[in-house]
Amino acid sequence: MTTTALSGTAREGITMNGLGLIRRHAAAFGRFAGLGSGVTLAASAALVLLAQWIPWMVANALTTVASTVVATELHARVSFGHGRPGLAGHLKSAATIAVGWLVTSAAVGSLAVLRPDSGLVLQQTVYLSATALVGIGRYLVLRLMVFAERVPRSRTGGGVRSRAACDVAARARTARSAGHPRRHAGCRMSGTDWTVVG
Repeated sequence: MTTTALSGTAREGITMNGLGLIRRHAAAFGRFAGLGSGVTLAASAALVLLAQWIPWMVANALTTVASTVVATELHARVSFGHGRPGLAGHLKSAATIAVGWLVTSAAVGSLAVLRPDSGLVLQQTVYLSATALVGIGRYLVLRLMVFAERVPRSRTGGGVRSRAACDVAARARTARSAGHPRRHAGCRMSGTDWTVVG
């Protein structure tokens, strides 16, 4: 039985691809967390203002729906470079928020049953911990399932649907043209598609 060892160049390529993947996910998660926090703060401020004019429950419902729609649009376009999410993307994103609400409610409710004498600090610790776990879970679901990177697929005019897919195709083209050191492929928006140029 023979064992084929990877060459130094192949190992280096795998390492660089792995580091690039980690950097890409870290950047996406940073955008996700930043945009989510910004939308939450804006929704909180809007809720305070609206509650002065309409009943609190109505204001809460309106700000929840509006902030969910805005956050989904921002995450799809900015956090994940996926483009417009469409109705299906909005519904799936709303479902992740509903599941998150159930998880945080269950965590705080369980604390109330198990430790009815718990103070504010413990309650907030449980709530914030559950919220953090929900946020990570929501990121993973949106990133890997709802707004997953698509394999670059040629369409009319040679374009692809998402920016992330175009970036993958551009890197592949740049790697193929290694004999031309000045040639570097990039992405350009063309209509509703991303096109590899260069």
